[in-house]
Amino acid sequence: MHAEPYLLFINLGVPELSIIVLLVLILFGPGKLPGVMKSLGDGVRQFKDAASGEAAKKADKTE
Repeated sequence: MHAEPYLLFINLGVPELSIIVLLVLILFGPGKLPGVMKSLGDGVRQFKDAASGEAAKKADKTE
């Protein structure tokens, strides 16, 4: 039985997550990290709004 490729990322443990967090801190530094996470959150929110049609509803309300 073979696992689907997208399921391989679900099985992350504490050591793997620790390495990811360490790499992010090294790449962006602690000063820029809040801004990077805010931008990431805004991008995810925009994607969810576009996928559910909320962006079109918001655009219609402003016109």
